[in-house]
Amino acid sequence: MQKNITNVSDTEQKLEIILSAEEFTPEIDNEIDKARKSIEIKGFRKGHVPVAMIKKVMGPAIEASVAEKLASKYFVEISETENIKPASRAELQDYSCDKDKLAITLSYQIHPEFEVKDYSNYSFVQDIYTVSDEDVEREINLILKGHGTLVPVEGPSEAKDTIIADLEKLDASGNVLEDQKTENYHFNLEYLPDDNPFYTALLGKKASDTVSVDIKPEKEGDEAYRYEVVIKEVKRLELPELNDELVKEITQQKFESTGDFREDVRGQLEEHFSNKSEQDLLESISTKFIEENPVPTPSAMVDSFENMLLENAKRQMGGNLPPGMDESEFRVSIRPNAEKHARWMLISQKIAEQSKLEVTDDDIKAYAEKEAQKNPELKADDLVNTYMSTEFRDYITDTILKEKIYSIIKSSVTINGENKPLPQHDD
Repeated sequence: MQKNITNVSDTEQKLEIILSAEEFTPEIDNEIDKARKSIEIKGFRKGHVPVAMIKKVMGPAIEASVAEKLASKYFVEISETENIKPASRAELQDYSCDKDKLAITLSYQIHPEFEVKDYSNYSFVQDIYTVSDEDVEREINLILKGHGTLVPVEGPSEAKDTIIADLEKLDASGNVLEDQKTENYHFNLEYLPDDNPFYTALLGKKASDTVSVDIKPEKEGDEAYRYEVVIKEVKRLELPELNDELVKEITQQKFESTGDFREDVRGQLEEHFSNKSEQDLLESISTKFIEENPVPTPSAMVDSFENMLLENAKRQMGGNLPPGMDESEFRVSIRPNAEKHARWMLISQKIAEQSKLEVTDDDIKAYAEKEAQKNPELKADDLVNTYMSTEFRDYITDTILKEKIYSIIKSSVTINGENKPLPQHDD
């Protein structure tokens, strides 16, 4: 067997494999033998068609099949001996076959050769969040809102009230438009922008008031119109009193006292913002490494990440992109992000290679024990068996390796903590 490897670009190669008759003829004979058992040609009994006739009828198809099979076999062998790192499947580009030799040409993408720049002088800022008593009470208040009751109020509406009203839409001349009447429409003032015309018109109004809301044209050529709004009710959210009985109800008996409930809320906030801090730091690190290491990225890897981002978006939208959203245009919009994911994968893999990182069975066991501690219902031994299984091992190995890479980077760069208050949202 002869081989010739040609670099087409930093991420593409061609491989020519030349096989002697001794190397490919047994495969040809094997294919002919299989064809002989199944082929039916008029004038010959099944299984007794002459070899010469089979070659005449099926010769090109047999050669193509053998070329595909041997290309796959030898590509694996050559990749190992030549330390080729494929980034895509090898494609059979061409082949030629005569009685003395079979020449096969494969094309494929590879991981580029590069070195990660020294990063020991990199510096990053990590947000450090401290959960205050006020943060806990604010979060509890949000939870209570989900169990509150809207009650009618007699006085003027406030910024967080809900207004129930009947609407009529009128044209610029003041004529009521047909089929433009809406009954019992709910305006939740809390979620309307301060400059929204309905917000400014309805704030401070009470039941039985009628207000006019003028809507200006958004662009040239659009018509102005008006809404006549008859307020039927003003409702305000009344929160329940936080007590032990309510805690039992909303936590389904998980907690029995307000004290335990508060501690759980605090713990969840601390865990959430600790994870956010780590994720934001990792994002900063990956962005810096990508900027400093403009690595050529195989298009096959970018395609893979693009497909992943597309499928993730579809899942978040209920399984499909919204009507009217063009998939090809969406792919174009996410392509740069896919390229960043692919480049960071190459860089992080190179760091793992340079640091000689590997994941052992002991690493997987330790990871399982750590995960089991987070949930008392899980047993470490059961998790170990799951993580060691064929279905999960690659995923867990990749997860642990990423943690090791991240740890190597963090130990080599400067990370300065910066205290930050918890981001606040409206109650």
